[in-house]
Amino acid sequence: MTTSQFDLHIIGGGIIGLTTAVTLQARGVKVALLEANEIGQGASIGNAGHIATEQVFPIADASMLRHIPAMLLNPTGPLRLDWRYLPRLMPWAIKLLLNMRPEPFECIHQALLSLNKNSLQAWQDFATQWQLHEWVQANGSLLTVENPNSIEMLTKHSQRLNDIGVVNELLTKNALQEREPALQDNQLAALFFPDTGHITDLTAVIKQLTYTFRQLGGEVLEHCCVLDASVSDIGIHLTTSQGDMIAKKILLAAGAHSKSLAKQLTGVNVPLDTERGYHLMLPHENKRLLIPVSSMDRRFIMTPMQAGLRLAGTVEYAGLETPANMKRAQMLLQQAQPMLKKTLDASDSMSWMGFRPSTADSLPIIDKVDQVFLNFGHQHLGLTQAVVSARMIASYYFNETHSIDPKPYQLNRFRKLF
Repeated sequence: MTTSQFDLHIIGGGIIGLTTAVTLQARGVKVALLEANEIGQGASIGNAGHIATEQVFPIADASMLRHIPAMLLNPTGPLRLDWRYLPRLMPWAIKLLLNMRPEPFECIHQALLSLNKNSLQAWQDFATQWQLHEWVQANGSLLTVENPNSIEMLTKHSQRLNDIGVVNELLTKNALQEREPALQDNQLAALFFPDTGHITDLTAVIKQLTYTFRQLGGEVLEHCCVLDASVSDIGIHLTTSQGDMIAKKILLAAGAHSKSLAKQLTGVNVPLDTERGYHLMLPHENKRLLIPVSSMDRRFIMTPMQAGLRLAGTVEYAGLETPANMKRAQMLLQQAQPMLKKTLDASDSMSWMGFRPSTADSLPIIDKVDQVFLNFGHQHLGLTQAVVSARMIASYYFNETHSIDPKPYQLNRFRKLF
């Protein structure tokens, strides 16, 4: 591969990099996609599959603080911290706490709302354009409660979301049973979100997009890890595991692995850390549920897919190097079973762990700095915001007017922190 023939090198072949690659290549940009492992096999292949347009608030808010000690002390709880990692986590965590203050919290909320309210339609249009409709479903999702004390909280959440245009319907216990009969009658109420969706086969979507990208003339280079990057007068020098390259322009879309390259390319130390997420796939349970079901009390999600029922969730802070603790994945079965009438078939189950790239303000970096484009840091919403983010990068690339105000996602918001 001669690097001079390409207009743009994209670093990172996850769902963010791949949707952006297809979007730009289709518009005549000659794109090379560099992936450290295999296309789409990082966080993109193991996420919950939920197009979560209803999640329009930051990942952490002040109301959660009083619950954190109990969650950390609960070995089967939704939050775990590797205490050996705490010194490295602290700078990021302090910024996260500062963003819980009312003013920044509201700004972040509005920015998430702007992205998410456009995300489902963007995915539906993208699915139609690139023959993905078989796997991109828009049948809604549920958020349930089983603690009687949570019903009031759920009701307030419903009203708050409806007030800002995030449409939902508050379901009684009986209405919930009618909509999702497999749920146990300990599920007391739920919100139904009609304007959400889910991916029934992430592998098929990634395979189809990779095929489409190549058919459009794009080049894929797998097992090509970018080790160092620097900007010079002759271009952008990339040191990779497959040799040196000179790129005219690059897009950094390496998810949780973007931090060091972003510093080399822009000089900005992005407050980015990784929330390690787990899933447990039950291959014999693909008919159990009709739509994704999240639990407000248990803080995890069950997503029906063609390959089985995916139980996903938990947050673990332990960095990129610590080996996976697959007991975290197995615990999800203990969370799911009490919510369902019939015993789950866990035979041949498969455990997985991946890295969510989370900024301290819960917002992605979607920006252009000279010849460097940035598209990473989408935390729990990478799949949800992938297509709308790709469209924003296209607007930057072609100097077009943005349909979404780009300022909240620009890199400059972090320059003042250092």
